[in-house]
Amino acid sequence: MNGRTIYIDPAAVLIGHISLADGVSIWPCAVLRGDENSISVGRGSNVQDHAVLHVTKEYPTQIGEDVTIGHGAVINGADIGDRCIIGMNCTIIEGAKIGKGSIIGAGAVVTGRTVIPPRSLAIGVPAKVVRSDDPTLEEKALANARNYHTLRDEFLAGRHPRAVVETNKEHQ
Repeated sequence: MNGRTIYIDPAAVLIGHISLADGVSIWPCAVLRGDENSISVGRGSNVQDHAVLHVTKEYPTQIGEDVTIGHGAVINGADIGDRCIIGMNCTIIEGAKIGKGSIIGAGAVVTGRTVIPPRSLAIGVPAKVVRSDDPTLEEKALANARNYHTLRDEFLAGRHPRAVVETNKEHQ
């Protein structure tokens, strides 16, 4: 981990063999656990609140560049290509490969060793490809990642306080 453009929220947990490229952001309560293998997160990617990245002895977890890992997603020993969106509360199981520019819809489960082709939209349990070879998916993923680049930069500049809590004096 090097570079001044990495944001790691103080409430995030990183354990073991973790490699973060410049521009990565790791948000509150995310867990990256590279205890039995390695986790790498590519340039400009973001791992949102309560997401879990884990590994197995056989499979590392590799996240490409400008990837958005949505809130509550679980990725265990999988390979995510560049410019993807992994929707909120998705599960990506060991050995799965998500092709560049793809979007996995919220709540989907990508079963073990499944390959999602590049520029595909996959939804459901188990996840099924419902659209493929669509360049607009990759464009959407990059735009989403850029929104998180801006948010990361704002947090690094100290423009967002950790918490401001005020008591309601009327009810004391």
